[in-house]
Formats: sequence, C-alpha cells, structure tokens
Amino acid sequence: MSLKRIILLLLFLFISFPLVSFVYWYFTPSFKTNITIIDKTVLNEKCDEHKSLNWVLNYKKYCKPNGELYSLSADYFGFFPKENKKYVIAGLEQLDTLSLDSLAEKSDMVYFTDTYGIYYKEWDLQASQTEHSEIIYGGLSDHDLYFLKKLKSPNKLIITEFNDFASPTDSIHRAAFENMFGLKWTGWIGRYFETFDTIRNIEIPHWLKNNYLNQHNKQWPFKNSGIAFVRDDGHIEILENYTHLTYEVPVIRTLPQFQEYYNLPAEMKYPFWFDITYASHANTIVSYFSILTNQKGDSILNAYNIPKDFPCVIQHLDSAYNFFYFAGDFDDNPIAMLTSYLKGFQFFKHAFYSGDNIAERKSFFWEYYRPLMIKILDDHYSKQ
Repeated sequence: MSLKRIILLLLFLFISFPLVSFVYWYFTPSFKTNITIIDKTVLNEKCDEHKSLNWVLNYKKYCKPNGELYSLSADYFGFFPKENKKYVIAGLEQLDTLSLDSLAEKSDMVYFTDTYGIYYKEWDLQASQTEHSEIIYGGLSDHDLYFLKKLKSPNKLIITEFNDFASPTDSIHRAAFENMFGLKWTGWIGRYFETFDTIRNIEIPHWLKNNYLNQHNKQWPFKNSGIAFVRDDGHIEILENYTHLTYEVPVIRTLPQFQEYYNLPAEMKYPFWFDITYASHANTIVSYFSILTNQKGDSILNAYNIPKDFPCVIQHLDSAYNFFYFAGDFDDNPIAMLTSYLKGFQFFKHAFYSGDNIAERKSFFWEYYRPLMIKILDDHYSKQ
C-alpha cells in the first residue's frame, strides 16, 4: 500500500471514529436509577465539582426514572448560579421532613460531591479567590444529616468525598457525620502546588502565605513544588520538593485485591486537595495516600502528628449499609463532557494528557476515578 493510501486511510479512520463511536454509544442500552446529587460549590455553569460523576453517568447511560439523562446544570441540590450575579439556593435545606422522606424513599443512591460552598468575594468576582470572606451557602446541615441517615440502609448507596465534613461544616455536624460512618477527621487538609513561588503561581491562596509568615518568623523560603498542609485552626506547614520530599506529589497506593476488583493502578499521583481522615475497623481501606519524605520532612510531620500514610478511599459494604468516602477532591477534574458520548474513547486517553506534567489531573480521572466509579455504580445497579 502506498504512503498516500495509508495517509488517506488514517485520515478516514480519524474522521469516522467519532461518528461510529457516538452511534455505538447512542444504541447502548440505558439503565434507570434514581440518583440524588448534592453540590453546594457551583460557581458557574461548568459545574466542575460534579462534572466527573456526570461524565460517568452519561457514558454508562445511567438515566433518571423517566428515561432522560442526568443534566449537569440542573439535576442536583445545592447552589445554582444565574445570570447577572444572581443565584438560587435549592438544597435539601429547602425541603420539609415529608419531602425529605419522600426523596429518600425514591433515591437509589446519593453522592455528596462538595459542601465547601460559595463565598461573597468569590461570587462577586466570579472566580476562585485567594482570600477568605463570608460564606453565602455551604457546610453540612441538619437536613443533609437527616437525609444521609434515611439513606443508610442495605439497598441504598452513599458516596461522599473531600470537604463534605471539613470547614465550613461546624464541629457538631461534623461529629454527627463521623459517628454515623465510623470516620475521624484529624483537622488537616493538604494540596500539592506546582511551585511555591508566589509570583509565578497565582493559585497559592494569600491566606496560606500570610498565615505561614505569621507563624514562621516572617520567612517564606520556598520556590520549588511541594505540599501545603492546613490545620483547621489555620496553622500551615509546607513540605518542599528536594528540601523535605523525595517525591513531590502525594501518591495513591491501592491494595492488590482492589487493584484487580476496581481495575485500579498500583500507584497514582494525586496533585490536588485531600484530607487526612481515619476510619474505624468497621470500614475497609481500598487505597491510601503516601507522602514520600526525607529526614527533614519526617521531622515536620512527626512534630505535628501528620501521618505519611493515611486512607484515601474508605468503603463500608455489608448487610447494614453501603458507603464510600473519598479523601480527595475526586469529582473535580478538567474533562470535557463531549467525550462521554463517545464509546471507546478511553482507548485514546493518553493522547489528551502528558505523563511528564506532574501537576495535570486528567490522568487521575482516566486511570483512577473513571474505573472506580464505573465499578461502584455497576455493582450497585446489579444489586437493585
């Protein structure tokens, strides 16, 4: 075959694949299931905090009881941004007890994707802010806890993740959530930053740097990448690459039996927000975070009782109830919803992210979140 024909064939395949892939997806059977999504942190129409979940629902064609696909911008409870800086709050807090009971009875599962909320400066400027301001809406409420208690049964599924019971949730509601599911937050959260040079990296919150300066003799000696740890009382500790870390980003390590069951890699870098939460013996650890430190890094972690290894994915699956906690901001990934209409698109996933860029998060979605959520949803649907 001539080079020209090979090029034409490749061009034809490149052009025809999306159409064939969409047709294949379109004629794939759909599965009706009633899913309640809670997201209190929707700043704009992108709905980043629950987009990854909707991608999986759309790709697998898990649809509403009426046969319609779940809408990214409409089918959730929480904060709804509108035009001209207007908004509507339509969370579980707006429902009375009878309505909550009815919703719980109809729901097959609930996913609390984010309860961090929306803040005045953030909302006014329509962008993530690096300074604290008063909250408009956020945190776990009495209504949320009531609904979770109603869903805690053998035939329902509860999924929660990072920041669902940390700040701004108050200590009373946090303790109720912890007791309900056998968890205990240490008070620490953390995040990887590609550089701690505040001139080059505008994502570093001003409060993080200011707190660190006030707590460490006005010194900010960091220029490399690394991990910032934030305690609930505002205390900051930073582990810098080379200075304190032997590997700059947290690593998710999955136990062998769950690598096979959930189709997960043995190790996965995770360059985003996480929390340090322990689980009771009634729960099972699927994956755990590892912070790879040298002697200097160990001394800082030990001084503040920050563990190097701690749970990442916690599950409880038995005859009492079905529950998952993801100790990271798992549902927030920079993905395109359009690809969820293309069956088989995952075979080309490596073309859309670079393994050399340690800060990118698309690989986490494709290699970890996507297979994990597909298996969780498929298992739950098969039990219904």
